[in-house]
Amino acid sequence: MSCPESQHHTCKYKTAATKNKVKGSQGQFPITQNVTVAEGGTANMTCRVDHNDNTSLQWSNPAQQTLFFGDKKALRDNRIELVRASWQELTISISEASLTDEGQYTCSLFTMPVKTAKAYLTVLGVPEKPEIAGFTKPVTEGDEITLTCVTSGSKPAADIRWFRNEKEVQGAKEVNASGKTFTVRSTLQLEVNRNDDGVAYTCRVDHVSLTTSSHQVTEVLEVHYAPRVEITHSLAFPQEGQYLKLECVSKGNPLPEPVLWTKDGGELPDVDRMIVEGRELTITSLNKTDNGTYRCEASNHLGTSVAEYVLFVYDPNALGQTGPDHAVIGGVVAVVVFITLCLIIVLGRYLARHKGTYLTNEAKGAEDAPDADTAIINAEGNQAHAEEKKEYFI
Repeated sequence: MSCPESQHHTCKYKTAATKNKVKGSQGQFPITQNVTVAEGGTANMTCRVDHNDNTSLQWSNPAQQTLFFGDKKALRDNRIELVRASWQELTISISEASLTDEGQYTCSLFTMPVKTAKAYLTVLGVPEKPEIAGFTKPVTEGDEITLTCVTSGSKPAADIRWFRNEKEVQGAKEVNASGKTFTVRSTLQLEVNRNDDGVAYTCRVDHVSLTTSSHQVTEVLEVHYAPRVEITHSLAFPQEGQYLKLECVSKGNPLPEPVLWTKDGGELPDVDRMIVEGRELTITSLNKTDNGTYRCEASNHLGTSVAEYVLFVYDPNALGQTGPDHAVIGGVVAVVVFITLCLIIVLGRYLARHKGTYLTNEAKGAEDAPDADTAIINAEGNQAHAEEKKEYFI
C-alpha cells in the first residue's frame, strides 16, 4: 500500500495500526468447556478470550440459532439469560434445563476469519422416586412373594439396590430404553418365615444426578404364623409354703389371646390359690396337693401350641432353702472314696500274689527241664552262670 506524498505521515500510521490489528486477531481464540447439568437445573455456558481487540463474542445453540451476540439477546427464550458480557468473556445461563437442551453449543469470535469453539451441554435425566409393587399385608409364613421396584426417567440408566434392614441383598435388574431416558426394574423373590415379621425392605435408587441423597422407598413385612409356647418358672426347687409363678411365653402372629391353663388334663382345682393373670399362673402357699402336670395352650387362626411343666413340691425339712442338703452330698462323696480305697487294696494284693521268677529260653533243651533251676544248670554255660540267667517279675 503506497501513501500520497501529502499524507505520508498519517497514512503510514494507519497502515501500521491495520497490520497490528490483523496480527492481534490471528492470536485470538475463544475458550470454552463442556457443561453437565441435571434436568431442571441451571447451566452456565462461558466463553473467554485471553486477548481481544474489541471483537464481539456470540453464543449459538445446537440448532445454530444465535442466543446472545455480545450483550444483545437474539432468541426469545425466558430461560436463557445473560450473566456477564465483556470483550474477554460472554457467559449465559440456561435455567430449568431439559433433555431437549442437550447438544453442542458454539461460541464465535468475529475476527477475520471467524474463530469458533465448541462446548457440549449434557443434561442428566433425574430418576423418579421408586415404587415397590407386590407388597401385600399380611403374608403367611411359607408364602413365596416377589417384590418389584421400578424407577423411570433416568439418563444414564439408574442403579437399584435392595436392603433387608441394613444388610444389602441382591435382586434381578432389568433396563429398558424409553426415548432418551431409561426405565429400570429390579425384582426380589422371597420365601417368608416368622423371622421376616417386622423386617424392613428398602429399594434405593442411585444416580449421578442425585448429588445430595438417593431416592428410596421402604416397606415393612407383616408375617402371620402359628404360635409357639414355652413355660418359665420362678423357683428351681419349689417348697411347701412358697409361692410359684409360671409364665406361658407365647410367640405368634396374631398374638394368641388368651392362653389356657390346665392341670392334669382338667381345670385348675383351687382357683383361690391358683391365680391366672394374662399369661401368668401364680400358685400361693404351695403344698403337696399341687403336685402334677400344668399345661399351657395358645392358639390363633393358623394353629395351636402347648407346653407342659411338671411340679413337685419339696418338703422344706428335707431340702435347704438354697438347694439339696449338703449332708446328702457329703455322704455320696464318702461312699465314692471308700469304694476307691477298696479297689486299691484289692489291686495291691493281686500284684503281690503274682510275684515270682521265670527263665528265659537261652539254651537248647530248656523246654525239657522240670524247673527253672535245672534249665539253667543244663543250659550252655553250666551252673556257674545260673544266677545270671534268672529274671524276676512283679
